[in-house]
Formats: sequence, C-alpha cells, structure tokens
Amino acid sequence: MSARRRWTVLAVCCLSMFLVGMDTTIVNVGLPAIGRGLDVGTQGLAWTVDAYTLVLASLLISSGALADRFGRRRVFRLGLAVFGAASLVCAVAPSAGTLIAARAVQGVGASMLSPVALAIVVSAMPNPKERAQAIGIWASVFGLSMAVGPVTGGFLIEALGWRSMFWINAPIVVAALVLTAVFVPESRAHRARRSDLPGQALLTLTIGLSVGALIEGPRIGWASPAALTMYALTAMTAIAFVRIESRRPEPLMDPRLFRNPGFTGAVLAAVAVFVALNVALLLNTFYLQLARGWTPLTAGLATLPMAVGATVCAPLSGGLVGRTGPRLPLALAGGFVTAGGLCLIGLNQHTSTPLLLLAYLLIGIGFGFANAPITTTAVSALPPARAAVAGGITSTARQFGAALGIAIAGALVTATQPTELAHATRPGWALVAACGALLFLFAHTSHRRKPTTRESGTA
Repeated sequence: MSARRRWTVLAVCCLSMFLVGMDTTIVNVGLPAIGRGLDVGTQGLAWTVDAYTLVLASLLISSGALADRFGRRRVFRLGLAVFGAASLVCAVAPSAGTLIAARAVQGVGASMLSPVALAIVVSAMPNPKERAQAIGIWASVFGLSMAVGPVTGGFLIEALGWRSMFWINAPIVVAALVLTAVFVPESRAHRARRSDLPGQALLTLTIGLSVGALIEGPRIGWASPAALTMYALTAMTAIAFVRIESRRPEPLMDPRLFRNPGFTGAVLAAVAVFVALNVALLLNTFYLQLARGWTPLTAGLATLPMAVGATVCAPLSGGLVGRTGPRLPLALAGGFVTAGGLCLIGLNQHTSTPLLLLAYLLIGIGFGFANAPITTTAVSALPPARAAVAGGITSTARQFGAALGIAIAGALVTATQPTELAHATRPGWALVAACGALLFLFAHTSHRRKPTTRESGTA
C-alpha cells in the first residue's frame, strides 16, 4: 500500500471518529430545545444523551471482536450504515421515546466505528514510527470532536432547529461509506477471539442499571423501594460479571487485569476525565440557556475556549508523553481540570462571563493533556499482547464516564427552577475539581513496572 493511500485510510477513519465523538457532545447544547419541542423533562433529556453513550460503552469491546472475526472494513461499513439510518430516525422523531430508542441504535453503530477504526489504522501502518504518528492524529481528532460538538450544535440549532443536529450526519456518513469502499482494505485478526455473550449481557446490565439509578433517582426517590432494588440489581450483576469473567477462557473483560495498579489507575483516570467533561458540558448548557437566557448559539460559543484548549494541548500532550513519559502531562491535566472546577464552585446568577470562559478554557486544556498519557499508561502497564485489550477497556471506561457524568449532572438540576440553577450546579463543579484532583494524584502515585507472570498470561 502506497504512503498516500495509507494516509487516506487514516483520513477516512478520522472522519468517522469525528462523527462519533461529536455526536457524544453535540446534543448537549440542544437539550433545552429538544425539551421544548418534544415536551420532555430533565430525566428524558438525560436519557436522550445517555442512551447513546450507554450502548456505545457496553458494546465497544464486542464490536472490536466481531470486526476481528468477520472483517474490519465490513463491520466498519455496517456501523456507518446503522449510525446513519438511526440519525435519520432521530431527525424525524415524533416523540421522546422514539428519539431515545434511535439514539440507542446510534450507539450500536458508533460501537462498530470507534475500536474498528483504530484497528484499521494500525493494520494499514506497518511502520512503527508512522503508526505512532497516525495514532496520535487519530486520538487528537477524537478529542477535538468531543470539544467542538457544543459549538457545532449551537450553530445548527440557531440556524435550522434541533433536528438539524441529526440531519447533518447523513452527508458525512455517505461520504465515509464511499471513501471506505474505495480506499480502505479488508483486514482481520490472525486469531479472532470467541464471543462472550454472558459477559456482554452482564456488562450492559451493570452499566445500564448504575447510570439508570442516577438518572431516575430524583424522580423515584433515592431511598424508595424502586431505587433500592436498582442498587441491589447493580451490585448483583457486577458481582456476577466478575465471577463469570474470571472463569471464562476468553473473557470479554478479564478482571485479573485490574490486579495491575497502573492499569487500574489509568482506567479510573479515564472515567474521571469524561465525568468531568460531561458534567461541565451539561451544567453549562442548563445554566447558560435556562438561568442566564442565552441562545443555543451563544451557549455553544461559550465552550469555544474549551475546544481551543483541547485542540492545542492534545498534540502537545502526545509529544510530552514521547519525551518524558505520561506523568507530567497527566499532572498538568489534573491541575488544569481542578483549577477550572474551582473557578465555578461558587457560581451564581451573575458570575462574570470572563470567569466562565476562563473555567472552560482550563477544563479544555486539562482534557487535551489527559487522553494521551492515560492511553499510554494503560497500554504500557500490560504486556504488548494485551495492548488491544487495554485500549478497548480504556475506551469503554471513557464512555462509561461520559454516561455517568451526564446522569450526575442531570440529577443535580432535575426539577430546579431557573433562578436556583446556579446554586444547584455548585456540587457539580466541585465534582469536576475532584476529578482533576484524582488525575493529579494518579500522576504522582503511578509508576511504570514490568507486568508479573500472572498479569502477562493469557486469559
């Protein structure tokens, strides 16, 4: 394969990843407009976002295994088609129930794009140096897409209404399908993993129940029988998942990997980063549009410093990781996220716009610095043969963190009057700061070590 075609393959994969990442956050800025258009409250709006992230988090690893078995290009194209078709249903959804269901199907399609795109890039780039550059670009594009989603959404809603956030996916999907058919070669793993249906079902239930309890808690009561039942079911499915996965020859997610403190810390850091980002985005949306009366476009533009910070610092972080290791960029990520959260911990109805923009910039810088060292730490903590598994688990952790952050932010502002929104969001900004502190702590306690024999063995 020529160099030109290899980089074209990267461009196609980056296009699809931009779509997946942007769709994770673009809907945030449109939630008030969706609520008015479909007459749905905060819980329904939280499910509109989390239906996508929950399914995406649950299926990432299984979709990667399916691609290894049946062909990466085939599964990639199927994912594009499913994502595009679901986007069209979202665009014409007559009710909140239809929109939430279509968003879940979007998550199914997106799960076939995220891990498969990376596998295609790795397969197309046999040269280690070229491959490292490609992965860095791929990761930067994904981070950028998450950050620019609210800005893009604000422009679309202001000009064409909230349904345009889903219509815009159609031409991008068509272009990606055509380019994939022309330029992307088919590839498979040398040895595909066996499917793990019990593990997949239990992982989906555990993630869904834990996030669902947070979303529905304000409505049903945190100590109600229904809530207590959800807590118990979450614990039971989590325990069953660990027990079953520990005994399977080829588990979906091997619990023994978490005996490695470096890997476990990286996974927790991935959750923390995306909790912080999504809490910040959702609280920003409700505060600026409902409490301050800003338009979707203005609220989206307010997050532009966040997008700029993430875009500028993501490649800088990759370079730092290559030169000094993951500790310094991870410490910078933790420091900036903590500072951003602390800026708004005393948020009120009249907090100055410069302070808001500064906070968003700091959080964006922290987000930009975070992804490269987290992935590097997770992968380097395990043997090379487990690199793909490490990447899949950290990707799942990111999406779980996104779903968790949305659920927590929604719970904070449920049934809150516009005049009380600023005060109601304060615990959320404290949580953002706490997530940053966790990153900073991980940066200073993590250390690289060779995996033990038990960790390096196959599952």
